Amino acid sequence: MKKIDQIIVVEGKSDTQLLKTLFDVETIETNGLSMSDEILEYIAEMHDKKGVIVLTDPDYPGQCIRQRIIERVPGAKHAFVEKKDAVGKKKLGIAEARESAVIEALENLVTFGEHSESITWSEFIDLDIIGDKEKRLEVYRLFHLGYGNAKTLFKRLNMAQITQLDIIEMYNKKQSSES
Repeated sequence: MKKIDQIIVVEGKSDTQLLKTLFDVETIETNGLSMSDEILEYIAEMHDKKGVIVLTDPDYPGQCIRQRIIERVPGAKHAFVEKKDAVGKKKLGIAEARESAVIEALENLVTFGEHSESITWSEFIDLDIIGDKEKRLEVYRLFHLGYGNAKTLFKRLNMAQITQLDIIEMYNKKQSSES
């Protein structure tokens, strides 16, 4: 069983159970949206000691939890499971996700920083992503940035320091591999 040295931040016990069947790993559970300031502080401490990976559900509460962690622990790594891969019989979440999707998410970590703007709004508009949902979702998939609207994508691209050229090159590479 593969060991993950960083601590993975998840929302609840069932997420921890799934991860422990796949990896030798420690987790911190946020208890969903009710994540306390003490848990947030503990996440920051563990980030300084061992590093943390944020793996929250691909839904609105998961995005809120992730955003609070980004604000408090800007250097944390992030793993995203796509919504389509995390749908169970009655719930949407990491515990319901396909095991291969969780493994893929943890193999494609993203680190968000507070650096200068890597892509301007006009460069983003030039990519024709705003009116094209499929293209927007493809950029999310290609760079493993989760899911969201165009404004969220623009923000995450900048946080991950992805440039317009990076997007064009990755998109062209994908198009040529499909040909």
